[in-house]
Amino acid sequence: MTEPLLEISGLMKRYGALLVTDSVDLAVLPGTIHAIIGPNGAGKTSLIHQISGIVASDAGRVLLAGRDITHLPLHRRARRGLARGFQITSVLPEFSVLENVALAVQATAGSSFRFFRPAATEAALNQPAVAALARVGLEARAADPARRLSHGEKRQLELAIALAAKPRVLLLDEPLAGAGPDETARLVALLDSLRRDCAIVLVEHDMEAVFALADTISVLAQGRLIASGGPDAIRADAGVRTAYLGEAA
Repeated sequence: MTEPLLEISGLMKRYGALLVTDSVDLAVLPGTIHAIIGPNGAGKTSLIHQISGIVASDAGRVLLAGRDITHLPLHRRARRGLARGFQITSVLPEFSVLENVALAVQATAGSSFRFFRPAATEAALNQPAVAALARVGLEARAADPARRLSHGEKRQLELAIALAAKPRVLLLDEPLAGAGPDETARLVALLDSLRRDCAIVLVEHDMEAVFALADTISVLAQGRLIASGGPDAIRADAGVRTAYLGEAA
């Protein structure tokens, strides 16, 4: 039996009287896309924050490749192979596309960030940065300032930045938000191909994309996991249809 690459057990987070994550268990297998869905306020982003280390959990454990990373800070989790993408694009607009990725390579290498030596001019940083751009289909835009990219291309660049760290698991929070139909189709195809590189935990509101991409779907409601399984099982779950998909049970 394949062992989980990322395993979460009993994860909890409370802000005063508000319980935002309530004893959540997840197991993400290698080479898979594991989607987390739920209505607004269900606790999806809070859960991603806890997994990535942005927010400390009140209880529970996070294991990466069998190693306990529960109490590690964000940067040490990243060094272990846990990369994070955000809802809002977070590229450096005045830097070139290549420089954005080269800086991520530099950070992964533990550089002191001496910006007077441009990152993208150093071969040790340039080669993996170019490879990451090629992986997401942006190699032709390498010399362009990031501000010139379309919204969808900025999402592709963020994926290249994440891939530059050579993650074992990639956490993505609404990567399709704001994308038009053509950009969405391109990003869905790219995400589908990335499972060859790393496992993906995907928070996304585009249900058509979720059901096209996910091997496993976990459903949150009010911070609790109410269902988890393959796309067909989730579609057929009466509780999920009532809580999220907007259908009568």
